[in-house]
Amino acid sequence: MIKLQQKQARGKAWNKTKGYGKNIPRKKIRMPEIIGRIYIVISLFAALFPVYWMINTSFKTEYEIYAKTPTLYPHAFSLEAYRYLLKETNFMHSMRNSLIVAVVVSVFSIVIAYPVAYTLARLSFRGRKVFSKSVLFMYLLPTSVLYIPLYMLLAKLHLTNTIWGLVVIYPTFTLPYISWILIPHIADISRELEEAAEVDGCTKLQTMYRIVFPLALPGIISTTIFTFAMCWGEYLYALVNLTSLDAQTFPVVISGLIFGDMPPWNQLMAAAVLAGIPIIIVYTLASGTLVGGKTAGGVKG
Repeated sequence: MIKLQQKQARGKAWNKTKGYGKNIPRKKIRMPEIIGRIYIVISLFAALFPVYWMINTSFKTEYEIYAKTPTLYPHAFSLEAYRYLLKETNFMHSMRNSLIVAVVVSVFSIVIAYPVAYTLARLSFRGRKVFSKSVLFMYLLPTSVLYIPLYMLLAKLHLTNTIWGLVVIYPTFTLPYISWILIPHIADISRELEEAAEVDGCTKLQTMYRIVFPLALPGIISTTIFTFAMCWGEYLYALVNLTSLDAQTFPVVISGLIFGDMPPWNQLMAAAVLAGIPIIIVYTLASGTLVGGKTAGGVKG
């Protein structure tokens, strides 16, 4: 009798788990959840639709672009805009110039800015507050204020009309940016790890690079990506200092495509698509480090 009751109880439980039981309670979706989901959908649409429209326009003909009724997809799929950029302009050469400038400036800036940020976040010395405020001031200083002084500097160094002139002037805004952003990342790292390393015999320099650096790596990678993006797409400094076609970066070349009352939108959008590829590659390569960097510094090896 007891065994029969146990079997019946198990059968009822099985029916409920399989959905054959009655009165199975369903989770009610509350109004805030519905509003949140709608907000997410709208935000994704607002973020992704311009990207879709950019790619879509790059494959259209000029006739279709200037038609009275806009189309959501190209009826006449065309690669003419890409062919024009690759064969009729120096766009690819300008992208090479931009890549050289962005990589060199990003590496140089992080090499210099990390010790500065560590010093301001960890060490106590006379004038520390003044130095910190100076970094903040340089970070907030409008770049347009430095156009003429930096151009005069490049003229004296005979670096106008060269990509190396940009390598000299870009750190004026990348170094304060990286330093100021890295200070809170380093300050949040527990000092106990450094103290334990010093007890084990590590010097301050070894602690800075072998203990703190791996823990601060996500912040370092993030700021490096943003620095690369800033240098990659910087336009005004390049426009002021570069007039030679061989030295121009891609934002200057893209601006040269705009003329008359009817801009070639397919060429402009094709240039934007090609220019976005290096940023996507850099972020993809760095994404693994951004995820795993937080646990890297706590391993003693």
